[in-house]
Amino acid sequence: MNVLVTGGNAGIGYFTAEQLAEAGASVVLGSRSQTKADAAADAIRARVPGAVVRHLPLDLADLPSLKSSADGLDPLDAVVFNAGIADAEPEILFATNHLGHFALAYWLAPLLTSARIITVGSFAARSERLDLDDLQSLEERDTKRAYGRSELAQMSFGFELDRRLRAAHSKAMSVVVHPGGALDSLTPSRPGVHTRPASTRIAGLLLHGKDSGARPAVHAVLDPAVEGGQLWGPRQFGLRGKPHLEQPHAHMTDEQTAKKLWDKSCELTGLDLGEVLGL
Repeated sequence: MNVLVTGGNAGIGYFTAEQLAEAGASVVLGSRSQTKADAAADAIRARVPGAVVRHLPLDLADLPSLKSSADGLDPLDAVVFNAGIADAEPEILFATNHLGHFALAYWLAPLLTSARIITVGSFAARSERLDLDDLQSLEERDTKRAYGRSELAQMSFGFELDRRLRAAHSKAMSVVVHPGGALDSLTPSRPGVHTRPASTRIAGLLLHGKDSGARPAVHAVLDPAVEGGQLWGPRQFGLRGKPHLEQPHAHMTDEQTAKKLWDKSCELTGLDLGEVLGL
């Protein structure tokens, strides 16, 4: 199994890659930084002797560069659209968290004919709604809200992608996941990748670490019973615990909103994802 994990050098992306490698997958770490990707690969190999892991230069904020990144890949059994940032200018948040993955899907299309396309969203998307007239939050420059909206856009895209794949009778499927409440303070250390800071007992009762937050994505890649269009997250209140099949909130799966988001994403990237996927 050949799997690309965007943002696979740190955080939830790293633990997704580590757990997939433990399951025997060949893992490609999509990362802007060669140094950070090398450190992540070394950490994985230290825990999984013989792991097949390599780096793919990938900068989701630089849309023109994504074609050359995709050109360096073999056919994929799965891709995990995980990379994201939470603290930046609103337009950078939307460009990186959503538009970058939308454009990457375009360039990966020939490699995804029967793949599982896993989109990692966020608990923050529950309380937000998309402003289709201001997707990049240029008018309301609230970083926290812009982050939640960018994650909601990515989740809405994941559900819409699966609807279109099903309508086209594609062998590929799109699944949406979220990590729940994943904290650095509850995440085990990995040399060169993460050093665990001081923890608190209270947080441990309510939330979990990024190693546990990675499990829904890993489950969506590996479990043969997973179906397209599903949402997987942690079992306990959507915040912690083992992967659990969830009922998505209505605003995440609203078809009219998703269609408008799809069209605007095509316009903003200059790429017709539906055409290249045959949808």
